[in-house]
Amino acid sequence: MRTQRRLAANLLKCGENRIWISPTHRQEVEKAITREDIRSLIHKGLIKKKQIKGVSRVRAREIAAKKKKGQRKGHGSRKGKKTARLPKKQAWMIKIRAQRRLLRTMKETGEIARSTYRKFYMLAKGGFFRSKAHLMLYLKGKQERGEL
Repeated sequence: MRTQRRLAANLLKCGENRIWISPTHRQEVEKAITREDIRSLIHKGLIKKKQIKGVSRVRAREIAAKKKKGQRKGHGSRKGKKTARLPKKQAWMIKIRAQRRLLRTMKETGEIARSTYRKFYMLAKGGFFRSKAHLMLYLKGKQERGEL
């Protein structure tokens, strides 16, 4: 059987371990001693080449799908500083635009006067407010104390 396996591996251009020989037709395969005999057995389907065992990509695809959905973003998955993931300038732009938008709508609806708008605009520009909520809190406090 070793010779037949070796010849089949040579003909099928693969390793001897990848050769499958039909267990039910063992005697017929043992009688085959020439390359031509082996070729005919391959043609009959008594000798086949096994498929290569690969590494499954299923888990990798699942992870990729989750990342696409915006999952797997916890502390354990992060590398680099906070500013590497969202640059300081980007964070500033998001924050300042939100504050300016709020001030503009308040001015247009008449909630605050033009002079107050200008004062708070400049405070926002100077980075005084941490967030939109902080700006609102500060404004409400001023209004309650009657400073506006």
